[in-house]
Amino acid sequence: MKKYILLPLLFIASLSFAQIPEDVIRYSFYPQSGTARSMSIGGAMGSLGGDITATFVNPAGIGNYRTGEFVFTPGFMFNNNKADFRGTNSKNNKSNFSLGPIGFVYGASNRYNSTSSSALSLVVNQTANFNNTLQYKGLNNFSSYTEQWAEQIAKSGLSIDDALNNPSFAYGPAPALHTYLVDTFRNNFGTVQLRGLPENILDAGQALMQENTIETRGGLYEVALGYANNKQDKFLWGFSVGIPILDYRSTTTYKETDTSSNKANGFESFSYVDEFSTRGAGLNAKIGLIFKPTEFIRLGAALHTPTFMLSMKDVRTTDLAANTENYAGSTTASSTIFTNGQPGQSKYTMLTPWKFLISGSYVFREIENVKKQKGFITADIEYVNHKGSNFYTDNEAAGPDEKNYFKSLNQVIRNEYKGNFNFRVGGELKFNTIMTRLGFAYYSNPYKDKELKASRMLLSGGLGYRHKGFFIDLTYVHGINKDVNVPYRLEDRANTFASINNQRGNVIASVGVKF
Repeated sequence: MKKYILLPLLFIASLSFAQIPEDVIRYSFYPQSGTARSMSIGGAMGSLGGDITATFVNPAGIGNYRTGEFVFTPGFMFNNNKADFRGTNSKNNKSNFSLGPIGFVYGASNRYNSTSSSALSLVVNQTANFNNTLQYKGLNNFSSYTEQWAEQIAKSGLSIDDALNNPSFAYGPAPALHTYLVDTFRNNFGTVQLRGLPENILDAGQALMQENTIETRGGLYEVALGYANNKQDKFLWGFSVGIPILDYRSTTTYKETDTSSNKANGFESFSYVDEFSTRGAGLNAKIGLIFKPTEFIRLGAALHTPTFMLSMKDVRTTDLAANTENYAGSTTASSTIFTNGQPGQSKYTMLTPWKFLISGSYVFREIENVKKQKGFITADIEYVNHKGSNFYTDNEAAGPDEKNYFKSLNQVIRNEYKGNFNFRVGGELKFNTIMTRLGFAYYSNPYKDKELKASRMLLSGGLGYRHKGFFIDLTYVHGINKDVNVPYRLEDRANTFASINNQRGNVIASVGVKF
């Protein structure tokens, strides 16, 4: 693969615990979430409206409401993961509950102008579900995780004693030194070098067994207030203001083991456990238009501002256990012994990508009496500017190194990611009180490197029932997701990664009443 280029400042140990480029994808590269009805048509709500999900897609769509509605959307998710790491395939699965939109919409005609109406919505939605377990392993005769720590220490210019006493090295480099997993050695030219002990295995032509298990929990939730105005059922405009609330937690357990039969080569194994959490809240806005040039056609456009995550806080602790055989024996070290017994914390601001959406729908028998409509087909095209994400320190006393780190990180994001297009299409057929629906969505690759393959594809179908102000919708969404996971990064050589294939089944039910 192409070398995963990182600027040297990203290896400065004083900020080795800070944000990483993958955060961009974690908080922006996920499928549209919505009610069972909207998900059954692929999430294509940009020009259709008449669903509370429009608050998060094109707020103009809630302008179709002229009565009140309450909706509740529970779900259940099945995760099946397959990973290919250096030619070794692994499988694992995890199931969990999910949550779609819960909220109210109220619409009414304008008392002073009967040709127009307005609507308000207040809704809570889980826009991303992080609950998953990913596991992969394989043989690597090319590099070791410990080389990352050796690089960070070497590039810092600090002595071993200073590195051990530097709290910012607490989450890997300092424990690696403390356990002698990384140490100084004199090479054949008499130069002192920092090396990880597993490198001795690689130099002898042997391979390391590497295993990575990543358990993630939490979600990204959004509370949104929307408003829309409908002019003669011809022109609709609307906007919404959202407050996203982030709760992300992960436990990463990485292991390396010597595969040789030599019990006196100075390395047997190590296990590195990283407990990490991010919590925060922010603000965003969405504005949209829907125009009906004829009674059968609806055209929509919407702009989503970047989300300003204004109060992000990371908390982290790590534990390292190493068995270096005859070199230093079995030793352990926690990050807390280098941080006065306290977890590490970092506060910062994050700016997520902006989005732009265009959409079109064709409604069969579009007439005022919606009970006589026979169905529709609809499609969205969305552009997401992933490379526009940015991070900023919240530390008012930040020094030049910290400021330069964030500047370098943002440059890496622009170098490694690109804007991508997402496509959603769906349709519905109505049989009196029963509706049948089908949908499809495709989210394209956000990586610039062609060897890093990532995509999201959704296939969906569902049924709906509406009668006397009561409705219930049931949908199954099958997601086929591709991504990559880079367990560690090295500056002086190409990085290894796992190719991930995730199949996610999601059963969604929406129950609601009109009033």
